[in-house]
Amino acid sequence: MGDQRKWAVGASAYVKKSSEKTTPNSAQIPSTVAGARLELCGFTWESADIDISRIRHVGIDKARARFRASMPDLIWNAAALEGNNFTLPEVKTLLDGVTVGGKSLEEAEQILALSEGYSLIDELVRDDQFTLTKQTSDRLHGLVARHEAIESGHFRGEGAVTGGGHVRLSHGGLYSPTESSEGGAKLLEEMDALLEYLESIAEPRERALAYFAAATRRQFYFDGNKRTARLMMTGELLKHGYDAVDVPFARKLEFNISLDTLFDTADGTPLMAFLTSCSKA
Repeated sequence: MGDQRKWAVGASAYVKKSSEKTTPNSAQIPSTVAGARLELCGFTWESADIDISRIRHVGIDKARARFRASMPDLIWNAAALEGNNFTLPEVKTLLDGVTVGGKSLEEAEQILALSEGYSLIDELVRDDQFTLTKQTSDRLHGLVARHEAIESGHFRGEGAVTGGGHVRLSHGGLYSPTESSEGGAKLLEEMDALLEYLESIAEPRERALAYFAAATRRQFYFDGNKRTARLMMTGELLKHGYDAVDVPFARKLEFNISLDTLFDTADGTPLMAFLTSCSKA
């Protein structure tokens, strides 16, 4: 093997050369599994500390039915976590096609865009067309963030604008992801590595949770990353007959703390464990 070292079982296709740049956090990662995850997904996690059994398998048809029934709640929670001031009754009114007075156009547009994104997920799963790919992510982002993000539906750097991606954390710190490059080349490489690694994860629930954490930390888009990653996670769960995970607005503080840990330390275990605790009873 010379100076090359294979990664762990399940990711044996990945080989790290000694000449490669080492991520600063990697010195603190003792296992090869964690090392592969950090290198290829941009974060790491401890599978044993995440109770994925809390996300129930109910079959695709029932999962979709439960998803559609809870869509107003899903949309309201997702919007409220972004600072949208619509109440749940107002969201339901807007989704019924009735204008809600006293609310900004921007907030109403965000609600309706989320509705389109969630509806598209349901259609893709219904037609067996959902795939965990950049193409699907771009399509969803082009819907949910079209009123807010620069060049929605495209990674940072793929269009005429570069930069972006910085995240202000709840404790006041600032997280800076990979800088965008011409044509978004660096981010495209990160997405390819992520998707290839996730293919080695046989468990759909763990794969879905890991995608959400990775896409959130990578900050592929100028804005709307969490919303898009949540939709992708939802599609992967529904596709395999598992209930969608809804993050309640009432648990915003817990959510933000787990996100801060992900951004600060590249440890996604608290976030993924938190998400499982948000699954339906």
